Amino acid sequence: MRAAAQWLALLESGGATDNDHLRLQHWRDSDSAHERAWQKAQSLRQRFSALPTALAMATLDRPDTGRRALLKQALCVAAVVPTAWLVSRQLPLDVWRADVQTATGGHSRMSLADGSSLQLNTASAVNVDMKARLLTLVRGEMALKVPGSAPLTIQAPYGRISVSRSEVCVRLNAEDCQVSVVSGEVQLQPLRGPAWVLREGQQMTLRAAGAGAVTVFDALLPGWRQRVLMAHNQPLGSFLRELSRYRPGLLRWEPELEALRVTGSFGLDNTDRVLSLLAASLPVDVHTRTRYWVTLVPRKNLT
Repeated sequence: MRAAAQWLALLESGGATDNDHLRLQHWRDSDSAHERAWQKAQSLRQRFSALPTALAMATLDRPDTGRRALLKQALCVAAVVPTAWLVSRQLPLDVWRADVQTATGGHSRMSLADGSSLQLNTASAVNVDMKARLLTLVRGEMALKVPGSAPLTIQAPYGRISVSRSEVCVRLNAEDCQVSVVSGEVQLQPLRGPAWVLREGQQMTLRAAGAGAVTVFDALLPGWRQRVLMAHNQPLGSFLRELSRYRPGLLRWEPELEALRVTGSFGLDNTDRVLSLLAASLPVDVHTRTRYWVTLVPRKNLT
């Protein structure tokens, strides 16, 4: 149902190419469930097109926590919200068309044609062109391990990273790109300024204005590649902002919780359990309105 909503939004955006139409037809033909979902999407689109937007959105706002209802709401939103806004804000075309992508909370691992290993973290997208030996990071975070001497190049908005006989993690943020070398060494070419060589245990932030300072990190610590979120005396607010990357929906907390400290290793396969562990070890309560709307508040002392 979600995929059908995405296809519908793409086609109605006016930006769909002939190749997109062929991909849609292949998706519809590959599974009878896909075709049924597409027909439902078309039918629902026609039904909602006659409704005033305010009325349709009010209907969607009625509480219903069932999984079937959530999927239906996702489809209805795709049909009702102005398509240009939906595509530009929720389904960027460059992400939707990326060769490899993950959803929020997702994780992907794949082997490339030359034996290199590519991993994608939550909400990430990468284009792969092995003929040009080029990987383009469109969104999110990736890890690349290249065992051979023939370099693979990672293109990011703030520079290029050449990787051979090494392993590197690249994280794209709103205004910068963080490059961390897990093993070996990599060549960096920022948008501005000279080229750099980063070695194992070093990391650097690339920005539009150029490269930042070289800093040190512990490459042996487990991280998202092992589906673990680490914290060592970390402010709770900072920890929750990182955790929210792995959860769909809204994760909020009261401002007075920002300064509490967190230490531990937390598995990312079940973020609800992470929140339960926080409540067990810190003076906080977790209020769950739905799976997609969770708020942390200070625990009240009962007398």
